[in-house]
Amino acid sequence: MSIDRVVFAVAGSFVLLSVALVHWHSPNWLWLTAFLGANLLQASFTGFCPLAIVLKKFGVKSGCAF
Repeated sequence: MSIDRVVFAVAGSFVLLSVALVHWHSPNWLWLTAFLGANLLQASFTGFCPLAIVLKKFGVKSGCAF
């Protein structure tokens, strides 16, 4: 799996987790959702993604997975 796909999977999982936490725990978990959305938005403009840097250091391959 490529870095891009791992980043999408992790971001999507965290968004779903934060929605579940909002539903069952506290509305303050919406801050996590907002942070994830802001990070994804800035990454689309700047190309800087902290998770991608960490994944690259762990040896996840970059490039197309097709």
